[in-house]
Amino acid sequence: MDVVEAHGTGTTLGDPIEAQAIIATYGQGRSDDRPLWLGSVKSNIGHTQGAAGVAGIIKIAMAMRHGELPATLHVDAPTPHVDWEAGGTRLLTEPQPWKVNGKPRRAGISSFGASGTNAHVVIEEAPEAEEAAVPAPYDGAVLPWILSGRSEVAVRAQAASLAAAVEDSDPLSVGWSLLTSRSTLDWRAVVVGAGREELLAGLDSVVVPGRVVAGDRGPVLVFPGQGSQWLGMGVELLDQSPVFAARMVECGRALSSYVDWSLVEVLRGGERLDRVDVVQPVLWAVMVSLAEVWRSYGVTPAAVVGHSQGRSRRRVWPVRCPWMTGRGWWRCGVGRCGRLRVVGRWRRWRFRRRKPLGCWPTFPRWVWRR
Repeated sequence: MDVVEAHGTGTTLGDPIEAQAIIATYGQGRSDDRPLWLGSVKSNIGHTQGAAGVAGIIKIAMAMRHGELPATLHVDAPTPHVDWEAGGTRLLTEPQPWKVNGKPRRAGISSFGASGTNAHVVIEEAPEAEEAAVPAPYDGAVLPWILSGRSEVAVRAQAASLAAAVEDSDPLSVGWSLLTSRSTLDWRAVVVGAGREELLAGLDSVVVPGRVVAGDRGPVLVFPGQGSQWLGMGVELLDQSPVFAARMVECGRALSSYVDWSLVEVLRGGERLDRVDVVQPVLWAVMVSLAEVWRSYGVTPAAVVGHSQGRSRRRVWPVRCPWMTGRGWWRCGVGRCGRLRVVGRWRRWRFRRRKPLGCWPTFPRWVWRR
């Protein structure tokens, strides 16, 4: 600690108590060339009551910026009611350079309120910021300009006013400002273009009726790919969720004709999840069963997406495992199959369309084939 900005109201009772506490806390074990400096801004501006602590913080922040500790005014001599020899502490009777000495500047600020309310803040100088990189000039790359409003009319009006205001502005700066400084409202439009002319033409097209679409907010189901498995996954749901357990049993029955292991036993540690011919069907069953749990709670997704194995068809189909009746999971090691491979071809299965009753996930697009 280099300096303490004391509460220091000038009272014969409070000031000695505060100074003695500061010496006992920060003033011990100091060399003569590195004392703890003590001062108070109240000698400059008086007591600002509730703002006194803030004034001390401002003083210290400015002292850090300029590297100099300002003097405490109107101090003729240190008070004899404080044992100044008890520690290496000196009053700031004159301005002093605030030396760095290989470490950041650090100060404490005290502010005392009514009925013994005490506050003490420690401030440390922040490291010097690196020079910000100068952004490269805009080279005409494709940019999005994002618009939103509380109504379709508002979006069109915003597009018209924006087109009139940014004809000579940097397209990159306009896109950044629209993204970071505007509220995201229900009605939206996005203009994408390479260069100012294309972006302005896009704004003009937004003004034309029929080009703005209102988004319907809702939950989105995301199905992960392989690698999301972990030992013990789904076990708690098996024990506590009848919906999850029932769907897992159904998926297990569908898989039983193609595998020689039990789906439930795998989740409980019966098979190693590092076998690719085990982990893929298990992950699929967990996805389906977990989605059924959400459906049972009345969650209806606005969209269904997936990654890798979790990639899904656009349609949301009932979870009935119908595709297991045709070409589907093949066991590794049967016949001449020495390994499994994932192919991106999908046989079009025709099912009787049913009205969705909630959260029905689509089946993975990827299938195993020998």
